[in-house]
Amino acid sequence: MKGNVKAFFDEKRFGFIVGEDGKEYFVHQTEIKDGSTLKEGDEVTFDGEEGEKGPKAVNVSKAGEASEDSSDESSDDSGDESSDESEEKEAA
Repeated sequence: MKGNVKAFFDEKRFGFIVGEDGKEYFVHQTEIKDGSTLKEGDEVTFDGEEGEKGPKAVNVSKAGEASEDSSDESSDDSGDESSDESEEKEAA
């Protein structure tokens, strides 16, 4: 699921994410895949679970980091593909 960080308290190592379903999820820093901290407004992906005190987010990762990496790769690949396509057109 996708969501946005509503608040994150570095000193306490927890915060809250508002999911695309409109629910507010508790998140602890130990559930962030790369071990980093979050900040208000960060876009994240996560799995929602029902915790003892309400919804909680697990398997949290920052959405921006993953999409930036893939866009870098796709831009490199698309450059290679377009040159391959032009070579194929010339050969035909």
